[in-house]
Amino acid sequence: MNDSNYDLQHGYYLEDLSIGMEAIFAKTITEADVLMFAAVSGDSNPLHMNAEFAEQTSFKQRIVHGMLTTSLWSALVGTRLPGPGSAYMGQQINFLKPVHIGDTVTAKLTVSKIVADKQRVFLNAEAFVSETLVAVGETKVWVPRRN
Repeated sequence: MNDSNYDLQHGYYLEDLSIGMEAIFAKTITEADVLMFAAVSGDSNPLHMNAEFAEQTSFKQRIVHGMLTTSLWSALVGTRLPGPGSAYMGQQINFLKPVHIGDTVTAKLTVSKIVADKQRVFLNAEAFVSETLVAVGETKVWVPRRN
């Protein structure tokens, strides 16, 4: 890959970021998404996969894997903020409400802290279904410098 291809694909460099920058990504979670996530992750918990089982729980219906919901933060890190060239280093998550098949999840990241000497950026992470906050956390990302 030559330098021009890299530059065309690259997201933000460390020097381009500032506190308060944000990005969002929305996706409607489908039955196929849940099935594929279960296959890839190996998480076949009947709470996600079996309607009869899930009906007997306090949720009363199947719920989407929490990690599938919050994987939308990874989509943002890798494609928008900071974007291609950055590397995920860590994630703190609190799940607040269940997500159901057919819900549209809106993931949001906001730059909250920049540690320039270590090339680390911290982002407040939120996930919503409509106006309901379903997950929150903090994302830690390594971001390349321009030079």
